[in-house]
Amino acid sequence: MALPPELETLRRDVRAFLAEEISSGRFTPHCDQWLGGWDASFSRRLGERGWIGMAFPARYGGSAAGALARFVVTEELLAAGAPVAAHWIADRQSGPGLLRFGSEEQKLTYLPGIARGERFFAVGLSEPDTGSDLASVRTRGTRVEGGWRVAGTKVWTSGAHHAHTLVVLARTAPATADRHAGLSQFVIDLPHPDVHIRPIRLLTGEHHFNEVVLDDVFVPDARVLGEPGAGWHQVTSELAMERSGPERILSTFPLLAAATDALAADDGRPERPGFGAVVARLWALRQLSLAVAGRLEAGAAPSVEAAAVKDLGTRFENLVIDTVRLSAEVAPDLESGEPLPRMLAEAVLHSPGFTLRGGTNEILRGVVAKELGVR
Repeated sequence: MALPPELETLRRDVRAFLAEEISSGRFTPHCDQWLGGWDASFSRRLGERGWIGMAFPARYGGSAAGALARFVVTEELLAAGAPVAAHWIADRQSGPGLLRFGSEEQKLTYLPGIARGERFFAVGLSEPDTGSDLASVRTRGTRVEGGWRVAGTKVWTSGAHHAHTLVVLARTAPATADRHAGLSQFVIDLPHPDVHIRPIRLLTGEHHFNEVVLDDVFVPDARVLGEPGAGWHQVTSELAMERSGPERILSTFPLLAAATDALAADDGRPERPGFGAVVARLWALRQLSLAVAGRLEAGAAPSVEAAAVKDLGTRFENLVIDTVRLSAEVAPDLESGEPLPRMLAEAVLHSPGFTLRGGTNEILRGVVAKELGVR
């Protein structure tokens, strides 16, 4: 799939903005910045330029530029290693979910703040001992006067300790033979006295993931997202956005760029095999991701295609690390003043999370196999 020519002007504008941000010292490029690069002021600067909420109508603060324009912007942000974590979940899935399923009051309450880069979201999906099997969630929503009481525990909840709003998937009806029935989504504003957030730290000690305990949280009817019981359909449509974006293939791109720059600058080094194959695979994966963005632009919900992109992208993220480690002849060093050893260390230490966020590879392959009729 080819991008419309008019989006090249947008791409040049984003590159010029990022070059100015880096040269002025407002940020330093790093790997995996859609998870680790929390910078609220950077998100606000993007919002001022209309580069958040690009698929939102103007009525809700967006630019109505569409999913393909957003793809161009996010691709450039990720390739530059920019700190986009603060607004990422809100812009990628929570905002579009509200736009598609939310009430008018919910849209007017939340979407303009997302588009300005001022309201940040987290999503409560995974739970202890359930892995990526969302149909087995044990968090429960119990009907009470005027709303619901929500109780349970979520894990791997990215950015919950910074977020202003949490969207939670819970079971609101007894389980039946249809495991996907009886699930609902709730919108909870943070901080909340009955929501307890505890860090799950990376190997580096960094705090991005969280355990979130919902201690009988009251959620009014006005904060149910969509229809009670329709949560499975809503979540799977959001997962198409979560699993297929360029972040699934560009998390380690800053490392690949630094390695190729270093090798190109050293005329005395012999040829290093593997980099051409990595770049070719990157281009193929980009085309897959772009095709899913095109389907989203057309109003589809390509959840199976997104699962395939995420599985392939996760493996590619690790392929970049392995290729650089074998070819670049540098030791990983988080404290290095040089980009290559620092980014290599960042990528290695973040790599265990690649197969957790957005669904494990085994679950994703099951999704694809089921759709293809593989038994």
